[in-house]
Amino acid sequence: MSFDKTILLPVDADEAFALITQPERLRRWKTVAARVDLRVGGEYRWTIVPGHHAAGTFQEIEPGKRIVFTWGWESATDLPPGASTVIITLEPVDGGTSLRLVHEGLTPEQSTAHAEGWNHFLGRLVKEASSDAGRPGRMGGRPGPHRPPHLRRRVAGSPARSPAQAHPGRPGIADAVRGLHCPRTPRALAGSLKNIGTALGADVTDRADAAPEVRIAELAQPTLEAFARRGVDGTIDMGFAELPATMVASILNLELLVHAWDFAKASGQDLAVSDVVTDYVEGLALVTISEQVRSGGSFAPAQPVAETAGSLERLIAFTGRTVTV
Repeated sequence: MSFDKTILLPVDADEAFALITQPERLRRWKTVAARVDLRVGGEYRWTIVPGHHAAGTFQEIEPGKRIVFTWGWESATDLPPGASTVIITLEPVDGGTSLRLVHEGLTPEQSTAHAEGWNHFLGRLVKEASSDAGRPGRMGGRPGPHRPPHLRRRVAGSPARSPAQAHPGRPGIADAVRGLHCPRTPRALAGSLKNIGTALGADVTDRADAAPEVRIAELAQPTLEAFARRGVDGTIDMGFAELPATMVASILNLELLVHAWDFAKASGQDLAVSDVVTDYVEGLALVTISEQVRSGGSFAPAQPVAETAGSLERLIAFTGRTVTV
């Protein structure tokens, strides 16, 4: 069985190819996180939703024309990485580019399930391409500012993406974050991710000149993959001390969620997160942020919060940030 669908993207073929291969573009319509080694034989790993990772290798690559890659799911026994094949062809047409996606090697049940997923995400791709079409240099584009990259998060249990679209390219975001009782800026968060990744033995490179979204994503991806491989047994040598792996994992969860809130608020936007996630991270914070930790300057004193506040607001207030419900 196979899934076969053709859509029209209102952009040229090169831009369409970028949308389906570049990690920062994939994060706008398909993935929470993406690692891509774009060469024949190179591997990719896409986090579609937290805990669900598609992976495979590239078989054929013709920029602007065609790409073929194997497809499967990590930790899946019925469709592991390499068990099926996705073929995407691009053809210039009036009004943009025709994109045809064929997913081969599926059982009837797998074909039905993947059809639902591909239909959903291809619809998102059309919307993203339509947004791209208004940019300078794109088909149908008009002069005007380039939209800054989005920092997007999809949470477990959500049928569609609930984006916290922080605009890291907006001037003054670091100052705005500091104004939220947050001593960390994107640079400090990048440093934390790099330190944890290095301690885990991950191949982490901090591109300080990259846009904040790209910088954080490129550091978080190998760090999280390394943690998934290692597990949380034993201790981790952080350089300054040997810490229980569970504590390092707690710090990582806390850093990513709380700073997502910081960046969203600093750019005047809301952060939508599953209660399951915020309840879990709130529990981590209660055992991780001690008075000794606060006295070191990493966190301000806990702030008051309304009795009607949800777990996200309680978490944020506990870390020393002012919350208005």
